[in-house]
Amino acid sequence: MGENKKFALLINGIGTGLNKAVAEAMKNERLKTDLITNVSHDIKTPLTSILNYVGILRQTDPADPKVQDYLNILEAKAQRLKTLTEDVVEASKVSSGNISLEYMDLDLSEMIQQTQGELEEKFEARNLAIVTDLPAEPAVVHVDGRRMWRVLENIYGNAAKYAMPGTRVYATLKTDDTKVRFSLKNVSEHQLNIQADELTERFIRGDISRSTEGSGLGLSIAKSLTTMQGGTFDLYLDGDLFRVDITFPRVKVKGNAAGVTEELAEKSSSGVS
Repeated sequence: MGENKKFALLINGIGTGLNKAVAEAMKNERLKTDLITNVSHDIKTPLTSILNYVGILRQTDPADPKVQDYLNILEAKAQRLKTLTEDVVEASKVSSGNISLEYMDLDLSEMIQQTQGELEEKFEARNLAIVTDLPAEPAVVHVDGRRMWRVLENIYGNAAKYAMPGTRVYATLKTDDTKVRFSLKNVSEHQLNIQADELTERFIRGDISRSTEGSGLGLSIAKSLTTMQGGTFDLYLDGDLFRVDITFPRVKVKGNAAGVTEELAEKSSSGVS
């Protein structure tokens, strides 16, 4: 009787595992469908605008003052297509594991300041003030510099796009003997009627924000790149409060771990990956 019970429990365990595997496979298939549907929609929108304005320019006198406005719109839409394409390629590399990581010791504090400087105009355009709290001592982590730059760029970019205009964005970096913890929090402009895990798993931004730039893949890419480098990535939603926390093991300083963030920023902005 005891052997039969063990056998039954074994069969039940196999059944449970199989159900979980099937559910996960269906979930992944749904995520792929969501990705294709949403990104296809987002690519079609600026592409249609580009074609329309090209048609208008063909019928416009080159001396017409409006021509410059049309060219500015074309440039903006083309940039949006470039961003979408880069995000889709990056997401594909991350999901397939087709990424080679080049680890180095970096002071995360310096990289945070560099990221804020690079995105300063975007925050100013929406009247967002960044309140930064950084430690006096180095916060050195062992990561891939260019991928870590992408993580921070995506996190800050998300805040620049979705934070309520006229509010503050809080950036906090804390260290202890073994960990480096970075937190970025803001008040969302729109109601957050979605679960935190869905923001990184569904590859969507929600219909209310589909007019913004980007692909909706930013947080998903940031989370995947963080975990690939040995860190943790957590999202917290509390009413309209949105917070991202990333944590990495702390490296004891051995010589100069800084001085490379500016070079990494230049490579990132030039499209080097």
